[in-house]
Amino acid sequence: MNVYTPTKLTGLLLGPISFLLIFMLMPEAELAHAPRIVLAVTAWTAIWWITEAVPIPAASLLPIILLPTFDGLDVETTAKAYGDPIVFMYMGGFIIAIAIEKWNLHKRIALHILKLIGTESQRIVLGVMLSTACLSMWISNAATALMMLPVALAVIKEVEEKHVLTGESLQKFSKSILLAVAYAASIGGLATLVGSVPNAVFAAMSRKLLHHEILFFEWFLFGFPVAIVFLLILYIYLTKIKFKVNDFAGKKPEFINHDLKKLGATTNEEKWVFSVFLLTACLWMFKFLLPFHISDPSIAILGAVLLFIIPSTKDERILNWKDLERLPWGLLLLFGGGLSLASGFSETNLTGWIAGKLQLLEGNRYLFVLIVLTAAILFMTEIMSNTAVANMVIPMSVGLGTALHVEPSGLMAAAALASSCAFMLPISTPPNAAVFSAQLLEMKDMIRAGFWLNITGIFMIVTSVYLWLPAVLQ
Repeated sequence: MNVYTPTKLTGLLLGPISFLLIFMLMPEAELAHAPRIVLAVTAWTAIWWITEAVPIPAASLLPIILLPTFDGLDVETTAKAYGDPIVFMYMGGFIIAIAIEKWNLHKRIALHILKLIGTESQRIVLGVMLSTACLSMWISNAATALMMLPVALAVIKEVEEKHVLTGESLQKFSKSILLAVAYAASIGGLATLVGSVPNAVFAAMSRKLLHHEILFFEWFLFGFPVAIVFLLILYIYLTKIKFKVNDFAGKKPEFINHDLKKLGATTNEEKWVFSVFLLTACLWMFKFLLPFHISDPSIAILGAVLLFIIPSTKDERILNWKDLERLPWGLLLLFGGGLSLASGFSETNLTGWIAGKLQLLEGNRYLFVLIVLTAAILFMTEIMSNTAVANMVIPMSVGLGTALHVEPSGLMAAAALASSCAFMLPISTPPNAAVFSAQLLEMKDMIRAGFWLNITGIFMIVTSVYLWLPAVLQ
């Protein structure tokens, strides 16, 4: 089997060619040696990210090879980015997520939310949506979608087997609940720094490029209302407009009680995992009340380490080191690669050079640029990795903000949010791909529903960044 498709082979060759062209053809008078190397390495890395010529995590290691070798950035500064505090915050969050999944806590939470909200058709969609969004605030959207997909499929199977809905009504209900999982997984992640990788990239690059730390609580104050309003719009759109279904005619699905009974009584392990999760979340939210200072990454790692200390009733600990085989190490390397390039932008003042080239935008209004930037990134993310897009565009946003004489954090935040809001294609996000794999959705269903959500996303992001962000992120 040939591992190189035409696209991948083209990207494999185009990456180093772009490096050489930028390095050799751009005159020293235009851009000095060090920033020129950083720009060339960024182009090579970005092309390999976009085309996936090699695995994305492997492409993310290019900066640590090329930047020091060609004197763009010293090896200490380059390597240090791979151990950035935000990387450890995400690592801690991933480890807690592994524990939640290992002991089936996610399934119990989802079923209880569904039981609480009710079993009418629209309420079930709402319950699945809220369950997915709540989990996605703390767990990656990919993991959340994979956790919630079996729950959604169980609902559909129960409704079909008991003939609660049939024909077109069953199809609409099935599509509605699956799209609720996919879209709520992405939207819920907007609320917290650990819920969406681009949010974490924004926080890390804000600290590195602007020397301003975005606290977990600060982002939650901004992101949570945005996510709630977006979820409300999603619920209305799916259940009242796009896939409207009449309530179940007399019969109500019984899968909730059946599945809860199957799970049995809450185990000690679930209680411990939930306690650690709750402790971590509370420390993130209310650490300003503590008599001592503790950082967000330290809190995440504290929660993770506790899970390796607490014993379970099965002659093991809540987590064993073997469980970390499921930790997405590649994503952490992707973080490091993006942050090492950001260090190069900062240390060599490449950001200042970009700002100078963007002076032609100076006459444009900030709001206009914000709309164009958000729309461009949102539709770009439909065919590219959202993390790769965030790593490429967020450093550029600093130069764009400088050119416009505005605070760059707004443009950076818009780039981060837009990178997470791709709803049209199965390849756009892992949640989209997960629900599409159930083979109950047609491509046209996702494209049509996703297009209008993309438009809504542009409006939501621009409005919230323009009006709400300045009041929260001082």
